[in-house]
Amino acid sequence: MLNYIWLGLILAAVIIGGCTDRLKEVADQSFEMAEFAVMKTALPLVGIMALWLGIMRLAERAGLVTLFARALRPVLRWLFPEVPPDHPAMGSMVLNIAAGILGLGNAATPLGLRAMKDLQSLNPHPGTATNAMCTFLAINTSSIQLIPATAIAILAANHSNNPTAIVGTSIIATTCAAISAVTAAKLLQRLPVFRLRTPGPVEEKASVTEGPPLIQKVVEKPAASAPVEWWGKLILLIFLGFFVYLFLRLGFPALLGAPVRPEFATQNTFVRLVNAVSLISVPFLLSFFPLYAVVRRVRIYEEFVEGAKEGFEVAIRIIPYLVAILVAIGMFRAAGGIDLLSRALNPVMRALGFPADLLPIVLMRPLSGSGTLGMFAELVKHRGPDDLVSRMAATIYGSTETTLYVLAVYFGSVGIKRTRYALLAGLTADAVGVIASVIICKAMFG
Repeated sequence: MLNYIWLGLILAAVIIGGCTDRLKEVADQSFEMAEFAVMKTALPLVGIMALWLGIMRLAERAGLVTLFARALRPVLRWLFPEVPPDHPAMGSMVLNIAAGILGLGNAATPLGLRAMKDLQSLNPHPGTATNAMCTFLAINTSSIQLIPATAIAILAANHSNNPTAIVGTSIIATTCAAISAVTAAKLLQRLPVFRLRTPGPVEEKASVTEGPPLIQKVVEKPAASAPVEWWGKLILLIFLGFFVYLFLRLGFPALLGAPVRPEFATQNTFVRLVNAVSLISVPFLLSFFPLYAVVRRVRIYEEFVEGAKEGFEVAIRIIPYLVAILVAIGMFRAAGGIDLLSRALNPVMRALGFPADLLPIVLMRPLSGSGTLGMFAELVKHRGPDDLVSRMAATIYGSTETTLYVLAVYFGSVGIKRTRYALLAGLTADAVGVIASVIICKAMFG
């Protein structure tokens, strides 16, 4: 499906650009987006990838990833029945989803790419997405998060009376999107057109871990680490106590007689608590994982460097996929394709009671995050931050994702070219998120 969409974007851009005398803009945008994909997207990702994949390797070697997977085994077994319960992919996916929920975008993407690498180790069809990969990508494209920080920031910057009013609507809409994404993935994988053929014999490398017939492949186990001694438990307990203190100081400052942070002063208790968790999450992960690895006698510096090497390799590997999808999207935008679609669908949307001002944002959202953000900011400035349509747009922005970009990055990192039903499931999540956003905002603010 992605093959036809990519070709369709390129051909539509050229045809529309030719009819509207925008061929020069289309050509210029193709080169600009190619440069943007490499210089502004892939290369800046190298450092972030190196950092988080190094930390992830420490967590894996210390056995933390396996612990996370075991804690959520019942849910993960239902979502990903093809993946062995103790496989590192389970823990990697848990960490990625948790980072996404907390709005830790810089951590969520590297953790997701690591999860894709772990899932690829179980893939008997190189170049073709497995059911587990498609389901995992569907969950990512549903954009599960507690606080839509970017949308709130735009509303606040335009002097909204209550910029956090969209927190509740976004949580409900993104939950609907996530449920629809998983449901769509589970239903689509049963269709004959998307079924995988039975794999042939898999070459054994060292040992074979039993699993469903689809994935009887090698499962790399973490290196043996020493048990945590009493002194290690004491150190970890003190460390955890310190972060509990920080959480209470941020979330309940009056309880400890501490001053309220200026950015938390106008927030309600729920939003303040979530923001407190988001604020301390990254420092906690960056320090707790190495500390836990140390008390389990893991050589943390050596292992971190080995994991960081993967970050550079992954960032370089996704460049061709980023160039392909971003160039196609840029050309289509430059030709005026989004505007043309908006005008064509406007009468239908009006008949359905869908606000026409939201249509460009809805059409842009699966294609470009920066483009959607610009449209959203312009809409808020034009209609006002507390207008019903502005709050709908904010909820849509917080409960949907740039689906094509996510698929290009995640699948590109492991060389997947045949994406099967992943795009369809992701677009289903986007559509449900949009519809839910409009309905919920009308019910709460209309």
